[in-house]
Amino acid sequence: MWHKSVCVALLALATGYVFLLDPDLPDSVVKSLSGSLLYLLRGDLGSPESSMAAAWDALITQPAKQWNRVAVGVNACVDVVLSGVKLLQALGLDAGDGQDHSVLRTKTDLKEAFIHFMGKGAAAERFFSDAESFHQIAQTASEYPTAQLYVGGNAALIGQKIAMNPDLKVLLCGPIGPKLQELLDENVIVPAESMQEFDEFHLILEYRAGEEWGQLRAPNANRFIFSHDLSNGAMNMLEVFVSSLVEFQPDLVVLSGLHMMEGQTKEMRQKRLLEAVASISDIPNDVPVHLELASMTDPALMSEIIHKVFPLVNSIGLNEQELLFLTQAAFGPHASLASWSGVPDVGVVSDILFWILKEHGRTSEMPSELTRIHFHTLAYHLLVTVDGYWANQVAAVAAGARVAGTQACATKSIDTSRVFLKAPLEFATSKMEGASRISLNPGEPVSEWHRDGITFHYTPVLVCKNPLQTVGLGDAISAEGLLYSEIYPH
Repeated sequence: MWHKSVCVALLALATGYVFLLDPDLPDSVVKSLSGSLLYLLRGDLGSPESSMAAAWDALITQPAKQWNRVAVGVNACVDVVLSGVKLLQALGLDAGDGQDHSVLRTKTDLKEAFIHFMGKGAAAERFFSDAESFHQIAQTASEYPTAQLYVGGNAALIGQKIAMNPDLKVLLCGPIGPKLQELLDENVIVPAESMQEFDEFHLILEYRAGEEWGQLRAPNANRFIFSHDLSNGAMNMLEVFVSSLVEFQPDLVVLSGLHMMEGQTKEMRQKRLLEAVASISDIPNDVPVHLELASMTDPALMSEIIHKVFPLVNSIGLNEQELLFLTQAAFGPHASLASWSGVPDVGVVSDILFWILKEHGRTSEMPSELTRIHFHTLAYHLLVTVDGYWANQVAAVAAGARVAGTQACATKSIDTSRVFLKAPLEFATSKMEGASRISLNPGEPVSEWHRDGITFHYTPVLVCKNPLQTVGLGDAISAEGLLYSEIYPH
């Protein structure tokens, strides 16, 4: 017992000494130190990672009613995955200053956008408008010695993840060429109308945590995605997808690919979005629909999706970049925040999620179908639901967090030697007056709170120290969360 007291005393002394040296330390540092002290005072000197992994395993239980048939559409492609720095060097480009570009037109635009997001450690996705230049870059990428080819596109990735469950039948609609067909799980059913002669290729430029290029240093591992994808951009397979539901009879529909329309002209985009709304409206009301969002840059398109598509779907999945862009596009809470600084503040995130469900979700005044949001960022996840519509969400958020740690490290279960806790040890549930404060207990890793008919489930993520692959992690998280979710019939 004496060693515990010594550890607590030393940490308390260190905290006081550091604060004495610099009383103006950032709040995050002080909270981290004080949180560590609180954790030790609770009397548990075991690894918090081990405690969390064991607690998740106990919490992750199957829902009372499970899905049997899941239909997924409509964006699919082949991902060419390789080092972003290595590709840019192979293209004869040197390190320099970063600058975001909403559309990439040249190799220089690509380099600047990649540097911009690598410097932030943030994921992003952009359309490359010049077909000839893109195909030259794609050829260089696919022929690079360490390049790897994978199933790509949110819909295909979600379908592939769900198909790993042998008890489920999975229908996938999207522009599927011969290489993608070869890569798909044999449990995935592809309608003949979805097959096309050529594959769509997306280039995934990865970087490691701490990787350097010139003056640039990545704060964490992530990826930058770009493509010249016309089939997915026009959502060519949407009507095929919806018509195939009649025969397939799914009990869950997962939709993605709306972000790909950014590559279209404004007129074509508006026309296609209205057609998408009509198609989604044709899905039977008793079949829940989950919409997976992805990186976007056009606020007008995002605003249209919020107002026209959100009311038609039951659930959405998104990350921190998409959430911030969403509230900026719709002038929601914290819209003046230009970007996240480090780990997104839980209180800020929960305020925006609450606002989405209150303004665009189902209420007594709103006929919207939206009742669930699964938010994921590197350090933690939040699953937010309107009361009375969803069950088993403790298991769902824990399952999503667990798969983030296993898939990034390519392990079957959490390897506690290869992951670390990045989430805040203490946080406020809102930036509004009257918010409560929550301290992390690794033995009970899912925290729950309520706000005006809406329930929040929060859990940290055990972040992989040296991730082997970051592509598709958000899609795997959303898929896993859905597999453990149950919706009540209404």
